[in-house]
Amino acid sequence: MTPTQVGLLTGIVLGAAAAFGGFGAFLVVLLFGAVGLVVGRVLEGKLDLSQLAGRDRG
Repeated sequence: MTPTQVGLLTGIVLGAAAAFGGFGAFLVVLLFGAVGLVVGRVLEGKLDLSQLAGRDRG
């Protein structure tokens, strides 16, 4: 399992644990899944956020 998959799965599980039931819970799970996906992509090196921070690494 790649770090991206682990991040996405972790985000979904945490979102489901944080809110259970209804449309609001769906939105929370979607948000946590998206955050988990982004974190996984950064850890995997497939997403570089240095341009958003305004600094260049090299």
